[in-house]
Amino acid sequence: MSKALLVIDLQNDYFPGGAYPLWNTEATLQNIEAAIGRAREAGVAVIHIQHIADASAGIAPFFNEGTDGAKVHERVLAAAPDAPVVVKAFADSFVETTLQEELGRVDATELLVCGMMTQNCVTHTAISRSAEPYDVTILPDCCTTVDEMLHNIALHAVSTRVKLVPSTEAI
Repeated sequence: MSKALLVIDLQNDYFPGGAYPLWNTEATLQNIEAAIGRAREAGVAVIHIQHIADASAGIAPFFNEGTDGAKVHERVLAAAPDAPVVVKAFADSFVETTLQEELGRVDATELLVCGMMTQNCVTHTAISRSAEPYDVTILPDCCTTVDEMLHNIALHAVSTRVKLVPSTEAI
């Protein structure tokens, strides 16, 4: 079985000083950096996923193309500098992206999903119809959203569909 670690929307707008800072970002970032390190040591593919707002739908409050806020956080890029970056415009990272091709390139059969926001892009990617052929696990300690309550509610809601495993056990 070949694993791929999907690092979803670790972008500057979600961190302090960004347009939409989330809860617990520093601890989440540290956990993701450690997970990426373990993944690289274990030969697990890492794929960065970056959300860029659809300008044709009007001005978005964040993740606007060309802004510093839309950039992938430099520490995540530094942790896996050679990892591909898949650009998306929807919560589901498979919709109208190159994710399927990237997963095929590494012969992935198992997805380890982490990132921001738990209740939106993380869960929508994990339960996507396109994810059904894969063994999917969400790494709860490597996810965050606007607050702890919403994070926990989202994880509980998706727990009937995918596994929830701490990153230290999954990688």
